[in-house]
Amino acid sequence: MGTIINIVFIALVVWFAYTRFKPAKGLRNLNAEQFRTEMATTTPGRPTVVDVREPSEYKSGFIAGAKNIPLSQLKGRLSEIPKDQPVLLYCRSGMRSKSAAKVLQKSGHQKLSHLQGGLSAWNGKLARK
Repeated sequence: MGTIINIVFIALVVWFAYTRFKPAKGLRNLNAEQFRTEMATTTPGRPTVVDVREPSEYKSGFIAGAKNIPLSQLKGRLSEIPKDQPVLLYCRSGMRSKSAAKVLQKSGHQKLSHLQGGLSAWNGKLARK
């Protein structure tokens, strides 16, 4: 009986980890150079760059041109992100931006990319407020 419980427990832990860390379908993973190139793209429209970190994190340094919409506020602020333009997401490590992409996909956004590794992978200059 104990072995069955252990197997069920391990299966649940594996399932939980997989669902938390699996990539969002349709989300493009971009390295820092690709992210920078996408930010400069103007066709078919300039992408919206969204920093999903909390305001205190944003104030400590952000990618110039990014709009701060924390993941914790995203569902209430979906109208601020155009559905007809590409959206570039980032956070500190890449985990919250993946979660944000899932929320945006459910609301009808399709052209989503995120900075793989988040600001930890960004090798450019950060703006400050």
